[in-house]
Parts: sequence; structure tokens; C-alpha cells
Amino acid sequence: MPSQSNSGSSNNSGSGFSYKSSGTNSRGNHYCARDYGSGVANPNSYHYSNSNGSYYYSNSNGSTYHNNGKGTATYTPAQGK
Repeated sequence: MPSQSNSGSSNNSGSGFSYKSSGTNSRGNHYCARDYGSGVANPNSYHYSNSNGSYYYSNSNGSTYHNNGKGTATYTPAQGK
């Protein structure tokens, strides 16, 4: 994995999640991981955005969203919900 800065964990009181980690690597790609606890389909959701304009979300409800930065996006709904 490329080197990255890491802000560590922090509590985001009142929003239903806490930040697990986030940072930006030497190529300018950003990520953020959140912990929503056990009451959601995907408690360890995250997103990343890349310097080429693409980004990806893995959401707490189990859905995903990907944009390739070139005009194409794909949404995948949560399974079984």
C-alpha cells in the first residue's frame, strides 16, 4: 500500500458513526473509513476518491456507488433489503 497520512479515529457524536481512519496518499488519493456499529448492513463503510476523478462508496446500507471519473457511474443496491 502506498504511504499515507492517517488522522486516526475520532467520534462524530450525533451522526451515527465514528471515523475509523482517513487520509491521503502521496498520489493524492483520499480515503475515509467509518464505523456505523452493529445495527446496519455494512458497519465498516468507506469511500475513496482518486486524483483521476474516480470515486467509490461502500455505504452503511450495503449499497455501493462507483464513478469512473469519465462519465460512467454504477450504483448497486443493497442485497436483500
